[in-house]
Amino acid sequence: MDDLFSSSGGISQGPLADRMRPKTLDDIIGQDHIVGPGRLLRRAIQADRLSSVIFYGPPGTGKTSLARVIANTTRSSFESLNAVLTGIKDIRETIDRSDERRRLYGKRTILFVDEVHRWNKAQQDALLPWVENGTVILIGATTENPFFEVNRALVSRSRIFQLKPLTTENLREAALRTAADTERGYGNWRVVFEEGALEHLVEVAGGDARSLLNALELAVETGPGSWPPPEGTEIRISLQAAEESIQRRAVLYDRDGDYHFDTISAFIKSVRGSDPDAALYWLAKMVRAGEDPAFIFRRMIILAGEDVGMADPQAITVVIACAEAFERIGFPEGNFPLAQACLYLATAPKSNTAMAFFDALGEVNKEDAEVPNHLRDASRDAEGFGHGDGYIYPHAYRDHWAAQQYLPRVLRGKTFYLPSRVGYEGKIREEVLKKRELQAAVIMGDSPGEAGGEYLSWSASSKGREGWFKRLESGRSALLLSDRDVILGRCSPARHDRILIPAANDGLLLWESLRRVPEGLAAALVDTETAREALLRYAAILDESEQPRIGIFPPGKLPAPEEAEALFSSPVFDHILVREPWKRGLPPPEKAGSTPTPLEVFTGGARRLLAPGGDLVLLQTLPRLGERISRILEDECRVLGPIPGDLVQKLKEAEQDFFTKQGGYWTWDGAVLEKIFTQGGLSVVLTVLDQQEERLLTERDLAAWFDRERSTWGIFIARSLGDTDFLTIRELLSARIKQGPLTWKWKSILLKGVVN
Repeated sequence: MDDLFSSSGGISQGPLADRMRPKTLDDIIGQDHIVGPGRLLRRAIQADRLSSVIFYGPPGTGKTSLARVIANTTRSSFESLNAVLTGIKDIRETIDRSDERRRLYGKRTILFVDEVHRWNKAQQDALLPWVENGTVILIGATTENPFFEVNRALVSRSRIFQLKPLTTENLREAALRTAADTERGYGNWRVVFEEGALEHLVEVAGGDARSLLNALELAVETGPGSWPPPEGTEIRISLQAAEESIQRRAVLYDRDGDYHFDTISAFIKSVRGSDPDAALYWLAKMVRAGEDPAFIFRRMIILAGEDVGMADPQAITVVIACAEAFERIGFPEGNFPLAQACLYLATAPKSNTAMAFFDALGEVNKEDAEVPNHLRDASRDAEGFGHGDGYIYPHAYRDHWAAQQYLPRVLRGKTFYLPSRVGYEGKIREEVLKKRELQAAVIMGDSPGEAGGEYLSWSASSKGREGWFKRLESGRSALLLSDRDVILGRCSPARHDRILIPAANDGLLLWESLRRVPEGLAAALVDTETAREALLRYAAILDESEQPRIGIFPPGKLPAPEEAEALFSSPVFDHILVREPWKRGLPPPEKAGSTPTPLEVFTGGARRLLAPGGDLVLLQTLPRLGERISRILEDECRVLGPIPGDLVQKLKEAEQDFFTKQGGYWTWDGAVLEKIFTQGGLSVVLTVLDQQEERLLTERDLAAWFDRERSTWGIFIARSLGDTDFLTIRELLSARIKQGPLTWKWKSILLKGVVN
């Protein structure tokens, strides 16, 4: 067994980089995205609930150091192997000891495998069953991408944590900490860096702490005189000594490692970005390094479909022709078709509308809808089941096209493909959109027409009303998903970010946030224990480490940092996402004039909880931007019939007065919210979203709106119009109820506030 973590053997006399390894989580420099406060890995280590993990990152970023910290923290037995020096025999011996501990003492074993990618497939397979049955918990460390270099089965049973190169500030802190450390470093002497010396060491180390400390050790211990000098001696490190102690790395290209993938990535991104010069450079680098031309052509064929697509449908033909030409002639003349394919793609117009396929695939994953009756195969079941009945044969019509429903009923009106304005696609755009609009006009019209049996009945019968509610429920789901996506799209969280979701009773933002930040934190605030229990029931299928953190807090308010620390083990967050925090209306009018207002309290609380550069994204509907009854009457004239005199205009003016003169939250708009956010110390970007859904009015709605004693709107409008006109409007809406759903339109405010 490797003695990497042994505490004996004179470790204080070992290399500086080994002596300075962190002993606790607080000693770790950098990697805050995985071991910072509240992060998943930190919580797992502190709770000694670690599951199998693989640490992946460049040399000197702290993979082995993290393993050492776990060794110092865990109550489990700890074993370590180096894949370069060990084989199947060592694995079996380690497994035997681990199995014995588990059977006899019920004690877990954590197995650290350094350079795990060095084991061949057979060696990795030998470990797999013992990871799977829990005999050992694996901690693998690798400098190579585990998705390519580590057994897929091991990867699927482990959580991958990617360590990043240390920043300039991280390396500087490491050097200064070493110079001041009296036990493991050079704190017993006075280490002085002359101008530019430390900066040079940090810059050339390139994010590698081991490289930095090795260079520092060489610079300190090979200076004038014998080592070590008397304690208290000043040791000066000049720029020349720093330059001699560290060498710049050579530019590398490893066909089997990350350099290979990084270079092809640079090539693809240069072609996608229409930069032929950069594309040729990266192509030349790959060819010069001996990259397989078949691999390069394969990636260019993919790019022709993904990034050029319908903007130039000939691109894929050109690339395939160049690939076939290369197969016939080989190198060196084959450089010409390689370069031609590269230049064609780099200079071609770009469109990624083929990605619409994945939107369609997402719909299939969400709901596997049945084939509409009129599109079914009529050759087998037409007589018995009416399959194919109502299908329109396009060739029987002028232009060989007729509007009819091709999507399932639940997806009626859904669009996936939006042609770009670029290249060939720009030429077909107008025709595609025109046909789509005609299709929608027929399918969504009042007459069944030729909708192929997919027309929804609008009768007031029980059967018709059931159809209405199914349709409305489908629309409500789509609206909720749209709100979720626009909020998360505005902040674009990274995998390791920390998200707080206030007013999370419905869980809408919580589940998608969990998927977006698997290595970070998704925390939610609800206002009752019942709501918390309901969300936890939904989360019961998740692993313990993936469970959301849910706290109970009064609605419309946010915890202080110390309260957040107690609830979620994190006092700060990278994003605060909230949808309709005041679902029952904004703060009451009598509180709107107080100092501070509830909105100001909320904004201030968010500001204290956000990390530097963090953001608050809020989606809120304001009454002033909501639907107007006057607009409904104006739009529904066709259904309602003639409306007396200038009644609609009078109502429109009365409603405008109400939303400008009533005061309180009734008059609030985006400018009010933007001002509060800005005064709260946030840089604000405001977007107004046009929203609509089909809504089925009820007599209960009318009773609430037209209550002249308790409805604020009803009292104001009745006073403005008089009883006769007021009751006439109610009667018109009551008649409209019998006609089925109507389109309800409003605007929502989407605010993004970033910490200044």
